[in-house]
Amino acid sequence: MITLMRRHGRLALFVLLLPAVAVGDTGEASIATLFERVAAEAEALANAPYDSGSDALPEALKQVDYDTYRQIRFRPDAALWKDDGLFSVQLFHTGFLFESPVQLNVVENGESTPLDFDPDRFRYDDDAAALLEQDLSGAGHAGFRLHFPLNNASYHDEFAVFLGASYFRLVGRDQGYGLSARGLAIDTARPKGEEFPAFREFWLVRPAASATQMTVLALLDSPSITGAYRFHIAPGRNIVVDVEATLFARRKVETLGIAPLTSMFAHGDTTIRAVDDHRPSVHDSDGLLVHTGQSEWIWRPLTNPRSLRVSSLRDDNPEGFGLVQRERDFDRYLDLEARYERRPSMWVQPLEPWSAGGIELVEIPAPDETHDNIVAYWVSDTPLAAGDSLYLRYRTHTFGATLPQQTLGQVSRTRQGWGGVPGEVDPAPRSRRHFMVDFEGGALEGLAPDQPVEASLEASQGDTHHLSVRALPDGKGWRASFRLDPDGQRPSDMRLHLRLHGEPISETWNHVWYPNEQ
Repeated sequence: MITLMRRHGRLALFVLLLPAVAVGDTGEASIATLFERVAAEAEALANAPYDSGSDALPEALKQVDYDTYRQIRFRPDAALWKDDGLFSVQLFHTGFLFESPVQLNVVENGESTPLDFDPDRFRYDDDAAALLEQDLSGAGHAGFRLHFPLNNASYHDEFAVFLGASYFRLVGRDQGYGLSARGLAIDTARPKGEEFPAFREFWLVRPAASATQMTVLALLDSPSITGAYRFHIAPGRNIVVDVEATLFARRKVETLGIAPLTSMFAHGDTTIRAVDDHRPSVHDSDGLLVHTGQSEWIWRPLTNPRSLRVSSLRDDNPEGFGLVQRERDFDRYLDLEARYERRPSMWVQPLEPWSAGGIELVEIPAPDETHDNIVAYWVSDTPLAAGDSLYLRYRTHTFGATLPQQTLGQVSRTRQGWGGVPGEVDPAPRSRRHFMVDFEGGALEGLAPDQPVEASLEASQGDTHHLSVRALPDGKGWRASFRLDPDGQRPSDMRLHLRLHGEPISETWNHVWYPNEQ
């Protein structure tokens, strides 16, 4: 549920008089009390002027470049809780891109204690050794990472990182880091520029020695929004995080992106331009998957466009959405270092209804894989005005190529090219496109080639023709193909799914063709 409330100045003034946070124990009731007090602090902060906090960093750390920053390493033997229980915590140093220290607190034995910066927890190698001759008091921490024995009992694997603005990254068993989640996205891809909220303070609740889950609370701040976050984190084959948040608006927000996911798509099946790269595909995610409030599964293949693209999939009370790395075959990437086939997918599931709105997809032109150029998030139709507050709950988790609840056939490939026939005396115009969409798995498994499978196709603009459906060789799925004659330079929003005896047997392929991409 997204609950919109009006904030009152009198309550915020009272909150300023609250004592420092302290809890009687680390049980669920005490964590709930701590969350309420962090929310009260966020509400008070929303009535105060915004301060980025970047001035707090010592001058020596402001000059640190990328290479020097990489020479600062946390000492594993200084990890929090490393000898007591399944969880341990390692810290990140400030400097380079991380100019705003975050305050870390440890909640254990009924008390919340600040975790002060200590240079002895770090190694300063090579050029970074010169920093030890400087005054590093006030350096603080940039963030932290959580460890747990994911893959074997004798080693604590890193499975979650909270570092930079409101970003956090998750990686499950046998996965490698790829896309990121974020606390909020504000005015992404809008003309006035994006605003990046940041987590300013964290509370790390120490779990019991035998616990397999842990809780992190955070205070978020930005020029437009403050907020309190509670992350209940369960590591395993996939990392599951239940998120609870209360937000307070300092000023009106034009586009508030809830539960944002950020990823990278450099090139792949949808790329029609020549790419000077020995790797067939380079991406952390290859599609946006949506489960609508009407129980329709929609697959939107990602692109690296020539110009900025922003689209919205309108829906009431969606069941969930995510950015997916569906292609898991090494041969599709041929990258021994990046291992893109191991990148996790991530799903967002509302735990209470999100009402009316849309899932917005932002695709940004990028020259290579060093740029995160894909963003997806939920935007409510109810705007957030100055003085409003917002409460929400959702779950996010990693997964592989598919979700267990997907029982329909899934899109495995999207290809397109010139729709003419070579050698024709009067060839078709180069603008004609021939699309081929392959489906496999789910309800298509074991389906005989002589079954009367049909395709249902819609296009918002242009003329479609030559629609056909055929079984792929060796029982590897089904292919739907068609041709599109665009209407000038107008984009065509296309929807396609497979049916058998009038019933859908596949998810809906949804792709927008922009003629000027050709």
